[in-house]
Amino acid sequence: MFSQLTLCEHLDATVTALAKQDASLLILDLSGFEKMSELAGIGALIRGRAGGRVLVLCDYKHSAWLPELMAYGSIDYHLCPVPDTDMQQAVRQALAVPADSAAAMQQQILDKEKELRALLGVQRSMQRALGGIESVSLTASQVCLALCNFPGVRHTAVLHMKPRGDLQLVAQEARNHLDLGRLLQRRDHLLQSPLRDVFPPLMAVARGEMVLLDAPEKAGDPELAMALHDRNVRMVLALPLRAEAGGPEIGAICLMFDRHISFSREQFACFASLAQFVSFALGMSELKHQNDALSGQLSQLNTTDAVTGAANRRVGEDKLESEILRARRYGLPLAVLSFDVGSFRSANDLYSSAVGEDALRKIAETVSGRLRNSDTLARMRGAEFLIVATHTTSADAIRLAEKLRGAVSEADLPGAGFGATLSISLSVAEVGAEEAAPAVLDRLDTALHRAKRSGRNCIELAA
Repeated sequence: MFSQLTLCEHLDATVTALAKQDASLLILDLSGFEKMSELAGIGALIRGRAGGRVLVLCDYKHSAWLPELMAYGSIDYHLCPVPDTDMQQAVRQALAVPADSAAAMQQQILDKEKELRALLGVQRSMQRALGGIESVSLTASQVCLALCNFPGVRHTAVLHMKPRGDLQLVAQEARNHLDLGRLLQRRDHLLQSPLRDVFPPLMAVARGEMVLLDAPEKAGDPELAMALHDRNVRMVLALPLRAEAGGPEIGAICLMFDRHISFSREQFACFASLAQFVSFALGMSELKHQNDALSGQLSQLNTTDAVTGAANRRVGEDKLESEILRARRYGLPLAVLSFDVGSFRSANDLYSSAVGEDALRKIAETVSGRLRNSDTLARMRGAEFLIVATHTTSADAIRLAEKLRGAVSEADLPGAGFGATLSISLSVAEVGAEEAAPAVLDRLDTALHRAKRSGRNCIELAA
């Protein structure tokens, strides 16, 4: 088959041999290499070929080296192990001289144009998919749909790293009825899967680099290979996702093909670019989720009393004003109640502020549990609260006040002796037809002082 064959075990010997003879084909077997730093010399050999044919043999676990080597010059590649028949065919193809070199060159140009059009189509699909910031799951689903536009792709998946190292399958798109969750027998904690060291997307996250598996059986797991072949999967490509260059892995994208494809440098670069787009989109989606959560917490802090969980004073006053306007517009009754926790200050001094706050919280919970959804409970100051009761007359408000007073007196309040020492005094007012909020609050405050002077645990109707 070969007119002359030279075997070299070291880089220096290879350089010397190439200097002595003009080689038609340089075959580089990288199965003994373990570190990327060792590839500088290999890259120099490829550059020195100046377009001469180079065939690289590389283990699939180190397939991330291929795009790096392509930066030095044009290469063909095969992933190890390579059967003898495939190896012989690869060498024949590399040494073959086309009968019509001009026609062959024209065909290469046409093939490259077709390849670039396909890459451009995938990039456009990805740009449309990532046009807006959505939730992580929806963004991942759109990514999977866009990646299925690449020729030969039958299944796509997005894996995302959740807190505490929990790698989850967040989205997949199947054109071959493959369920990746069923294949891995789990959808979360994927890095704990027994396939972590053989299945490309799990390897991509664990190793932090691209993994290309050009034949399922090369993974060394017969059951995995059989499952993939049953779903017409002939090749798997996985790329890690990072929020920033050099940062920790936040997941991976996985593409499964129904055919074997020898990727070009442009295709590898396109996949790397798509991985950056997906990383950015997932990062923005996660950031939006965090911002929404923080905004919700901030809104709650701005509207909620931290001790009791009731609305704060500003919300209570705003609610009263808005309900007065609504009641006036539709001619509806509106009542307002105010109550004060009796002997709270002395109990606070006797026990502790923490115990006193627990008691206030329990009273607020007791009262809230007996109000309607349309009613509002707000803490106005210290141990004084306001209730805005919609669609309520003064008579209904008096009955509500009696119910609340009895509920509090019967509640199991925290702190020794609180059940005997704490009670509430209430004042009740029905809002007049033309009455403003400050006037209502003044009437309530006056009535509440009368209730407390009457011996506490009393109810006073505001005149």
